[in-house]
Amino acid sequence: MSATAPPATAPLPVLDRLAGHLPELDQHIVAPILEDIERLKRQRNAVVIAHNYMTPDIFHGAADVRGDSLQLARLAAETDADVIVMAGVHFMAETAKILSPDKTVLIPDPRAGCSLAESISGADVRALRARYPGVPVVTYVNTSAEVKAESDITCTSSNAVKVVESLGVDRVLFLPDRYLGSWVASQTDVEVIGWEGACEVHERFTGEELAQLRAADPELKIIAHPECPPDVLDASDVVGSTSQMSAWVRDHQPARAVLVTECSMADNVAQEAPNTTFVRPCNMCPHMKRITVQNIRTALETMQHPVEVAPEIAARARRAVAAMLEVR
Repeated sequence: MSATAPPATAPLPVLDRLAGHLPELDQHIVAPILEDIERLKRQRNAVVIAHNYMTPDIFHGAADVRGDSLQLARLAAETDADVIVMAGVHFMAETAKILSPDKTVLIPDPRAGCSLAESISGADVRALRARYPGVPVVTYVNTSAEVKAESDITCTSSNAVKVVESLGVDRVLFLPDRYLGSWVASQTDVEVIGWEGACEVHERFTGEELAQLRAADPELKIIAHPECPPDVLDASDVVGSTSQMSAWVRDHQPARAVLVTECSMADNVAQEAPNTTFVRPCNMCPHMKRITVQNIRTALETMQHPVEVAPEIAARARRAVAAMLEVR
């Protein structure tokens, strides 16, 4: 599933956008809220950008731009809108503000955080630099602006290996996800020095769980995110970022598949893979689920909650994000 820019023509009517994604009764319940959102977007010259983990009413109904962290980072920097509403978590809203400092960036619920982002601080990065002088710091975008500001370059799960190898060095500090770092180390000859952070959603999956699914259905295709533990990745047929997982299912249309990631992913991929039945032993992100169509509407009505990043931190963090965006 690629990121999509705001349409040049009028968007589809609300009910048409929801068709196939929500039960008919739910469509009619949520439609008036989405119509209010459309009206407010026009008034504010606003866009809603939504991560793949958003619920279908947001992802298909409210969003103008959709994708994984890398796609959203790029498109946030390119939009002509005056207001960006982030249907995602706080570090994503910070990244949008870093790349678009003159725009108003709103997050509908400021409590929408991230266990992984909270696992490391700017002080932690400075301490690592002192311990490993001269070793470049590669930081996953699932981090605060303060941590990005202490880094040489950021990455996402879709480009992590490419970013590490782009530096032309023998070893790197790779922060903060220990499982993504372990997976990157398995894909490159560069020595990867990691950190002990983890995503509370992906960490809960186990290889044993997947072995049981495989035993019950040998033809099942298991597609896992690299933030999962190594035994999960070893038990999987495909390992990839959210966009890579979506693309693989869309391109291969397996009869049955499990997406080893956040719950809403399968809901949002299903229409692009009509021949695939999704098995769903998924884990829900409580932080992503703080974002709703109701609080998106409220954010646009009240212009709450604006995300601010101190200029000196934003400038340094912007260099790290820009360095990532230059890696192709």
